[in-house]
This record gives sequence, C-alpha cells and structure tokens, in this order.
Amino acid sequence: MASAVMAPLLIKVGGNDLDQAGFVEALAEVIAQVQSRRPCVLVHGGGRAISEIGQLFGLQPSYVNGQRVTDAAALEVAEMVLSGKVNKELVRALLQHGVDAQGMSGVDRGLLRVEPWAPELGRVGRIVAVRAGVLLDLCAAGVVPVISPISLGPDGAYNVNADHAAGAIAAAIGAAQAVFVTNVAGVQVNGTVAARLTAQEVNALIQDGVITGGMIPKVQAALSALEAGVPRAVITNLAGLAAGGGTEFVAQRA
Repeated sequence: MASAVMAPLLIKVGGNDLDQAGFVEALAEVIAQVQSRRPCVLVHGGGRAISEIGQLFGLQPSYVNGQRVTDAAALEVAEMVLSGKVNKELVRALLQHGVDAQGMSGVDRGLLRVEPWAPELGRVGRIVAVRAGVLLDLCAAGVVPVISPISLGPDGAYNVNADHAAGAIAAAIGAAQAVFVTNVAGVQVNGTVAARLTAQEVNALIQDGVITGGMIPKVQAALSALEAGVPRAVITNLAGLAAGGGTEFVAQRA
C-alpha cells in the first residue's frame, strides 16, 4: 500500500532539451529547490539522442502526427537510449545536486502497462494502467523517481510518447500539477505566449494550424491530465519551471 504523501509535482522533460549544454545540470538545480518543498516525479524523453544513435545503425526516424513510428529495431535503440543512457545521466545529475533519485522504466515492476496504439505506429503503446503506489512510496521516502517511458505491453516492451506517459502518471499519482518542460516558453499564439488556454481553445488552434507537430501531443497530454483530475497543467521551458511561468491549461475560463 502506498504511503501518505503530499501531492507530487510531475515534471516532464524532452529529449531535445536534454542535449543542450548545461540543461541537465540546470534542471537538477531546479528540482533540488522544488523537491525541498514538494515531492517531484520526473518523466523524460530522448528524441534527438534516439534519432542520432539510430542513424548509426542505419535507422531513419519517421513520424505520424508528431508520434515516432517504432519497429522492432527502433524499439531496441529507444530502450537502450531512454532506459540506459538518458535515464542514468539524469539520475547522476540529481544525485550530484543532493537529490535522492532512482531511475526506472515503465517495464520495472510493471510500472506502466500499455496496449498497442495503432498499427501504423508499430511498437508504440497507449498506457492503460499505472502502478501509482510504487511512485508514491518513493516520494514518501524522499526519492525522486526518474522514469523512462519504455513500457510493458501484452507481448513485450513498447515505446510510449513521453508526453502521454507524463499525463497518465500525473493523473494516477494525484499530482498537484503537471509541468511539461520544452524548448519554448509556452504555446505561441499570435506571436506571444498564451498565459491560459481552455480545451476548446486548444482544439481550435490545432484545427487552424497554429498548434502543429510535436506540440500537439504536448497540449493533448496536458488536457488529458486535466480531464483525469490533475488540477493544473503547464507547458513551459526551464526558466518557466523555475519562475512559475508558461502556458496554463484549464478546463474552462472563469
């Protein structure tokens, strides 16, 4: 049974940001500050690193609506990069900044169970169950779980979009807030960062081509977290995480 714990902060970081010089260290510093006030759970991607290492093996990345297509060969590379290289870099940085951290993937302890998402995406999974108690027990012990989104499906491992994993985990653990850290300050609308958006407004912006590509699963994951009961979801960059800025998503405007 999970121990009682203050509602955690779910933080999701993308693979492209992790490749930026100094980003991992800066992220660890911010998490160290936040962790002193509220338990944190960190979910990470690894997109650029997966693509670069995959190309060494002759694999070319392909996407459908912002989601990476994953065949058996690509899954091997994704698991190696996400659950190995990227996960341990983050854990090392957190430990070096005084944060007790444990790396794990969705496979470990059956943390994330999935079903196949769609035939055209190959071994990409949709999360159907989260063992929230595993994460809440770590939070109660003062440990930051660092989660790779490689997950367990009916016939082995599946890749999961890290944004979708973050939304599902945030809902399952009763997170106070889900923060999706990306390389932009928030959702750009008419040249400025929108301070607040509703689901209806987001859908209209997608329909109008204002929100495109990889931002689509981010905003959808933020809205999914709201629908599942997370009271606040935010898309921002690292500076916004530290200062409390970005685009906030709400069910409806007051």
